[in-house]
Amino acid sequence: MLRVILSFFGAIFSWVVTAAFFAALTVGGIFWIYSRDLPSHETLAQYAPKTISRIYSAEGQLIDEFAEERRLFVPIDEVPDLIKQAFVSAEDKNFYSHPGYDLRGILGAAYEALASGGSSVRGASTITQQVMKNFLLSSDRSVERKVKELILAARLERTLTKDQILELYVNEIFLGQNSFGIVAAAQTYFNKSLTELAPHEAAMLAAMPQAPGRYHPVRAKERVTERRNYVLREMWQNGYLDQATYEAEARLPLRTVQNGDFPSFQRQLPPRDYFTDEIRRQLSLEFGQDEFFGGGLTIRATLDPDLQTEAATALQQALEDFDRNRGVWRGTGETVAPEALADEAAWRGALWDLRLPRDIPGWRPAVVLEVGASDARIGIEGIEEAGPGHWLPAADVQWARPQDRETGQLGPRAQVAGDLVQPGDVVLVRAMTSDADGSFLRWTLRQVPEVQGGFMAMDVNTGRVLAMQGGFSYESSVFNRATQAQRQPGSSFKPFVYAAALDSNYTPATIVVDEAISINTPQGLWEPQNSSGRYYGPTPLRTGIEQSRNLMTIRIADDIGMERVAEYAESFGVYDALSPFLANALGAQETTLFKMVAAYAMFANGGERVEPTLVDRVQDRRGRTVYRHDQRVCQTCGMQAMPAGQGPVIDTNRERVLDAVTAYQLTSMLEGAVERGSGSGVDLPVPIAGKTGTTNDAKDVWFIGYSSNIVAGCYIGYDQPRSLGERAFGGTLCVPVFNAFMREAVAEYGGTEFKVPPGGYWVKIDRLTGQRLSDDASGPNVIAEYFREGMDPDWLAPYVVAGFGDDVVILPWEAGAGTATSVTTSTGETRVIPGRTDFGTMSSGGLY
Repeated sequence: MLRVILSFFGAIFSWVVTAAFFAALTVGGIFWIYSRDLPSHETLAQYAPKTISRIYSAEGQLIDEFAEERRLFVPIDEVPDLIKQAFVSAEDKNFYSHPGYDLRGILGAAYEALASGGSSVRGASTITQQVMKNFLLSSDRSVERKVKELILAARLERTLTKDQILELYVNEIFLGQNSFGIVAAAQTYFNKSLTELAPHEAAMLAAMPQAPGRYHPVRAKERVTERRNYVLREMWQNGYLDQATYEAEARLPLRTVQNGDFPSFQRQLPPRDYFTDEIRRQLSLEFGQDEFFGGGLTIRATLDPDLQTEAATALQQALEDFDRNRGVWRGTGETVAPEALADEAAWRGALWDLRLPRDIPGWRPAVVLEVGASDARIGIEGIEEAGPGHWLPAADVQWARPQDRETGQLGPRAQVAGDLVQPGDVVLVRAMTSDADGSFLRWTLRQVPEVQGGFMAMDVNTGRVLAMQGGFSYESSVFNRATQAQRQPGSSFKPFVYAAALDSNYTPATIVVDEAISINTPQGLWEPQNSSGRYYGPTPLRTGIEQSRNLMTIRIADDIGMERVAEYAESFGVYDALSPFLANALGAQETTLFKMVAAYAMFANGGERVEPTLVDRVQDRRGRTVYRHDQRVCQTCGMQAMPAGQGPVIDTNRERVLDAVTAYQLTSMLEGAVERGSGSGVDLPVPIAGKTGTTNDAKDVWFIGYSSNIVAGCYIGYDQPRSLGERAFGGTLCVPVFNAFMREAVAEYGGTEFKVPPGGYWVKIDRLTGQRLSDDASGPNVIAEYFREGMDPDWLAPYVVAGFGDDVVILPWEAGAGTATSVTTSTGETRVIPGRTDFGTMSSGGLY
């Protein structure tokens, strides 16, 4: 009997051993099969996650962030113990003791799944396994993936320390709201640093990995609170919190940015604007999209925040004034459904969902709730309803005529609010205040102008762009008109023609004939005109640029050759290739404001090449400088002490693109254009040189000007070019923008007289005739011109630029010689009329 019993148990034991052997063999075989061709876990030792690239102003203020995955890397030794304990308690309480996988957890999860018939399935992955899944494997639920996960987790535990593994986990994990890693999540949910988090806040972050898509702090507030309290209980049971702390923290309400309990970190950043978006555009090309959006770059921009604000305000004011003076109401074209108007929560929600510009200071989206006999009641985003509500009075609409958005036809001028708006219309409004004491007067309608423009300012010596505004509002149009819009520069291009002439043996006193020109072209007869429609005869070069004479400019370009003009324009970077047609001497070929402003900077700095930049320096995630704009060398900065009264000596090591004397001569003439020409509206306390530009039919208007240290430029025009109107000129539209900006720039950066380079001498001349005067001459027409050494004009028989079949030219000071008639005017004055009417004579239209 005993023998039978032993035989029976022996058989059972044999079967068990055999089964165990084959089971072990099977499991081993499975693990061996899946262990082949696994991705290398060793790459995790060089972990470089996608992190946020951040842009800082010149003063070190954070102004923008760019990222595909919003992540900020933090070394594990900078992670507070409280955060580590919260995540370990929530995800893997045996983390510090298991070999990468937790057998007890696996068996417990398996038993729970079997006991529930598969209805309750919970994960049993350790933190190490989650790291392998997140970095090296997919997220699909399969036996194959789980086996590979176990193998890699065991290997990783033999390669990295527990803290290194935890560092990978807390920086890589997705925690909802586009936040990757614990630092970004702490900012997103609480606007706090890790060291500022309380236990209940740390517990909430640790609660998120289980279901970051479902655990929304507003929509699933109760569920998130329950999970948070579960993590707090685990922290207490694991000995990380005492019972009193656990109970106190669990009683606290769930407070987050999303619930309005803390200010949003993102909202504290300035709104994204044209400046930082242009940095994105340029650096994405330079470093590549992946590196820019995921490389954790630290970018120090050249931006001056105060000047950027002034640039935006000045351009916006000019564009809005022009648009409002047209008296046309277009509105936003957006509406809110009628059924939502009676429910405040409904219309506020509908208003918030609309894509409207919210980056214009003082402007707010609003919806028309009702229209009365004369006024209209509006609901305003961000403004509480109070008393009788907020109203647009009839007086606020009487400036405009409504425009049909489909046909473009204009209706009669509005008399009451209902002539412009209807219930449900979405509008933009601004609070009108008293100029005397700033008290509120009423709400007033606003609209994004149809006309657009661009503005840019930069340091003439370093190329640092201090401010850039690419349109009225970035949120209404991201197209950057300062860098991307190709426009005709018009007369603002003329200085490059004159620069080429001055380097071709011209002087500021060279006489150029201002007479009619007719040129046969394949397109027909071309007969350019001066803007006045008049001719002025032989005229000094200075007057030609001061008064922006088209015919003189064409004669100069014809005389020196358009190939020479093109060479200069391309050397200054205005064009990549300028077609050698005479019309292009008048700025007919398109370029960008960015290129024009950079080119004018070379006039201001004495003719040295300067490359415009929006970025001073770029550092990678490890703090290494990978780009620096300023390559100049300080020759004396190594000295232990500087001599008294001596500053650092900087070797600019820059290419010279224009002779220094030529640059000064041109600057002097452009000062005249500001003092006596179309730029005479400039009103600043420092010397300014500059040039306006107005294209045919006033489709584009420009002004570019500079002081001794800052150059700034503006253009205004419709995106689809059409005439701005008969009264639109660079001097009337762009000069006020320049003035407003430069007042602030001069207050901050100052300005001096333009530096006179060596290599020249002074001569007094009559600026109207070009005739040389004595050294002691004085008077309103007397000007001291700077002539290049070795350039001694024949004052009795000067070189005259004529061409185009002009006959013998009578010089301005010779008017009255030869056949002439003496007459007495109605005022009793005697005037001489020569046989040939020319510059400076009554027959040509009076004295200039």
